[in-house]
Amino acid sequence: MAQQYNPQGINPQNIKKRQAVLVFIKSSTAPLVLYVKDAQALYSDLLEKMTLNQPVLIEQETEGPLKKVSFVSNQIAAVAIQEEQYM
Repeated sequence: MAQQYNPQGINPQNIKKRQAVLVFIKSSTAPLVLYVKDAQALYSDLLEKMTLNQPVLIEQETEGPLKKVSFVSNQIAAVAIQEEQYM
């Protein structure tokens, strides 16, 4: 049986997965990457707020490098969930 190439001696059991919610703001080149405990719930909440007729201020605390972020719902162009591997 052939061995897989593992250049850094990384143990596959140490690799974990996490999800982030990406928020694409109109007229911005890079998305906001929000690490939260329940990515699916935040994604659904943002989708709901995007469909409101009146703009709503969204303020979110996160677990990543961004600790707290605010933006207005009518400035959201798109949202996505991204899955990442980390150690």
